[in-house]
Amino acid sequence: MTAALIDRVRHRLAGTDMDLTAAVVAHAVRSEAGGVLADGDVLEALQVLRQEFSGTGPLDPLLADPGTTDVLVTAPDQVWVDGTSGLRRASVTFPDEDAVRRLAQRLAVAAGRRLDDASPCVDGWLPGSGVRLHAVLPPIADRTCLSLRILRPATHDLDALQRLGTFDAEIADALRTIVRRRKAFLVVGGTGSGKTSLLSALLGCVPATERIVCVEDAGELQPDHPQFVRLVARPSNVEGAGEITVRQLVREALRMRPDRIIVGEVRGAEVRELLTSLNTGHEGGAGTLHANSPSEVPARLEALGALGGLSPQALHSQVAAAVQLVLHMRRDENSRYLNEIGAFARTPAGLQVSPIWTREAGWREKELLC
Repeated sequence: MTAALIDRVRHRLAGTDMDLTAAVVAHAVRSEAGGVLADGDVLEALQVLRQEFSGTGPLDPLLADPGTTDVLVTAPDQVWVDGTSGLRRASVTFPDEDAVRRLAQRLAVAAGRRLDDASPCVDGWLPGSGVRLHAVLPPIADRTCLSLRILRPATHDLDALQRLGTFDAEIADALRTIVRRRKAFLVVGGTGSGKTSLLSALLGCVPATERIVCVEDAGELQPDHPQFVRLVARPSNVEGAGEITVRQLVREALRMRPDRIIVGEVRGAEVRELLTSLNTGHEGGAGTLHANSPSEVPARLEALGALGGLSPQALHSQVAAAVQLVLHMRRDENSRYLNEIGAFARTPAGLQVSPIWTREAGWREKELLC
């Protein structure tokens, strides 16, 4: 099999609207070869071409690994995998730069997006897979860069997280107390630190008589709860129409008779609607937030509040009245764990988060949970 023959078959298949079955690809290979091919050559063509036209191509085995969280392509011969074992280089390679570009463009189309020289960056969700796509083409990047983030359902309960070493039995009881006493809280941490897993486990502790309405950018939370209702945001289509934002869905959630309102990840102007809902009788709400430490949470909330038209003073008042606690998750090389529990307090200097428990020092002000 030569590269020229593969290229001819590729163009032939690209012009057909038929399902690309093995028989269709094999017929195209033999037609373009103009003669008899060995079975081995046909099988080689089938493997190469079906990878190009279905799924995520040669990245499929990496994404199928249950321990994988991210697959990153930075060059044809540089494919990286992140997961339970940390970031490592994979043995998978692409024939050339064009192969990476073709895969990125095909995935962009599947996500309802456009990726070409006029629109060299794309961000979207691959349908039915729970995979988030991000791709950048030259000249924005030196080479085509492809990033695939796998969002696996968060199904662990508190007992499972305790067995994994996320926290000990004493802290598990404290977390149940937080939920039982309807304390509103934010779970914070970096990417991949386990924020969503902890939030899902805590929602599983909510009494079955309470109705939870959850708003998410992608459906990750799957708590063991009989009255869990999920609303998922929707991006605009390729024409730029049809977008449903998290902010809109928080407003819709208020009309669905919720006992607790949850925002899977607070990342924009929806912080205004969330704080408003928590200040109007919906106690025990929660959400996740990207922040490297609890002390950075006030500044992060101020930035998000500005997107929703909230002044720092107004945001401080809303947060101090509505949200009591911050749960900080950390990720080390091979583990994720609860590192700190903090409490919001409004001081003359502004809004602050003071630690009431840390993994290293233990409890400081446990009475704040009461």
